[in-house]
Amino acid sequence: MPRSLFPLASPETRDRLERDQTLKLFNAHDWGATPLGPVPGWPESLKGAVRLMMVASTPMAMLVGEQGILIYNQGYAEFAGPRHPHIFGLPAEQAWPEIADFNRSNIERGMRGEGLTLLRQELHLNRHGAPEPVWLDLHYSPMLDDAGEPMGSVCVVIDITDRVTAEKALARSEERLSLALGGSSLVGTWDWDVVENRVTADDRFARLYGLDPLRAGVGVPVEEFIAAIHPDDAERVRSEIEAALQSRGDYHSEYRVVSTDGTVHWIVASGRVRFNGEGAPVRFPGVVMDVSEQKRIAEALAESELRFRTLADTMPQMIWSTLPDGYHDYYNARWYEFTGVPVGTTDGAAWNAIFHPDDQERAWAVWRDSLATGEPYEIEYRLRHHSGRYRWTLGRALPIRDVSGTIVRWIGTCTDIHESRQSAQERELVAQELSHRIKNIFAVLTGIISLSARSNPEAKPFADQLRQRIHALGEAHDFVRPHTNLSSTDEDTRKLSALIQRLMRPYNEDASQQRVVFTGQDTVVDDAAATPLALLFHELATNAAKYGALSTEGGRVEISGEESGEIYRLVWREIDGPPIDMPAENTGFGTRLVGLSVEGQMRGKVERRWKAEGLEVMVEVPAESLIRSTRLRAATTS
Repeated sequence: MPRSLFPLASPETRDRLERDQTLKLFNAHDWGATPLGPVPGWPESLKGAVRLMMVASTPMAMLVGEQGILIYNQGYAEFAGPRHPHIFGLPAEQAWPEIADFNRSNIERGMRGEGLTLLRQELHLNRHGAPEPVWLDLHYSPMLDDAGEPMGSVCVVIDITDRVTAEKALARSEERLSLALGGSSLVGTWDWDVVENRVTADDRFARLYGLDPLRAGVGVPVEEFIAAIHPDDAERVRSEIEAALQSRGDYHSEYRVVSTDGTVHWIVASGRVRFNGEGAPVRFPGVVMDVSEQKRIAEALAESELRFRTLADTMPQMIWSTLPDGYHDYYNARWYEFTGVPVGTTDGAAWNAIFHPDDQERAWAVWRDSLATGEPYEIEYRLRHHSGRYRWTLGRALPIRDVSGTIVRWIGTCTDIHESRQSAQERELVAQELSHRIKNIFAVLTGIISLSARSNPEAKPFADQLRQRIHALGEAHDFVRPHTNLSSTDEDTRKLSALIQRLMRPYNEDASQQRVVFTGQDTVVDDAAATPLALLFHELATNAAKYGALSTEGGRVEISGEESGEIYRLVWREIDGPPIDMPAENTGFGTRLVGLSVEGQMRGKVERRWKAEGLEVMVEVPAESLIRSTRLRAATTS
């Protein structure tokens, strides 16, 4: 039995496709030994999804079935490192035991048909023999089998570890620079990892405390630094450090240090404790100054400047600084390496010529606003690379203020983000292709239903109802699908009223007589809420057209919305329809479908009131269920 993912491919085509080593591995894998069974028996939807994933350049992985069998493409194989190919085809919990609970949660979510987006997710993965922190953007989407039932998840995996690490390094550098510029007689800097009790320090700081600079650069316990403090001051310093850790305040202390040769130095130490989200101290960076000899003040300041320039020139980011009025007077070596311009030629306002012509005015406007308000500067723009091409970069700057709050300098950075933006564009293309395929599936289903109804006339009423429900799903998909000219991220086009207007067009074709109207408080709905709401309004409108207000010439429907605290309330009210009676039983398929949509998917409740003037349906859902996907997507700016 052939096991190829492309069983109909010619030998030449198969040889070409199997240049992708992961696809070749897939074809050679013994799937019959897994819960998925041989490939020919897989649902067509699963095989199609695997084909799409295998040719995608973005790292992607699938968690299939109750065990979350791991299938992935070449991009993910490179991400997995030495763990590949041993984990291919294994249950995800077995493949990555160090994050078994995390994967189990995602497997269960996929089997419930739910998606999830996790941005800047930190995981500790053992890819090279020891656990290491990894930061990822993860986008989970459910996969459905040929019957529309969940069979797992497909995940787009974007490794942003380098970017996060660079951002953290930049934040630490800017913090040290700010502290250095705020003092004089700079001796050295320290950075205490409070959780691991490891203090890293520069050479001069280490020598002052009688420690090996090499060891101090790697990190030593804080007790080794305290041991160098004069015995009469040591206990007080310990108390002041503890007070800073407990009070969440700045640290400032003056004490004596005894050098290895017996020389006593008076030291002024300043620092600031950093806390995590739970309020626990995690970092304690700071500076120390030797105030025992005033003649060393100038030397300390010169060394501080040298340290800054050395640090700036060795960092991967482009670093620049300006005077308070915005005049650029410093760029580090990375700036000149990136742009290729002669040193000094971009001082003052000449830097703007390096920007792409389409970005110059926008960049100037944002920079002028920061200079006027003192607010941090942040913008993405294109800079001309020394190759002549333009590359996307992230520009950031913070003001440095004196004790009176006056801005004395701006310190900024430019970070090359060109590859990450290209990756984002590739993800958008994949999303658009998936959206197109979903629409094709709707069209194929509608065609199959029509053909089946022709062969079985007695099934035509059922087929018509089913076709209409699929059409309602298609309308909801058009309403929320991304990256097309039929949808938008603009909130005005994602309002509930817009969805209702789209679904009720067949009943509002006469512009002079709107038979279905929406009033009250509008709200934004996302892709997760649009589908159950579309089924709800479709079923109510269909029944109203058959038996209720829309079955008579003058009948109409009013839909009102109201948000009350954490609950959003919808009321469907039929007016001027025929007299109706409450049915003996209210258990038809349409009723069950409405219940599944509202009560199952949206955790809400439905109440019907059979009034003499017409049916009234009250729907209450948690307000967060209308936009739960939106809360999981981080806002982005360009």
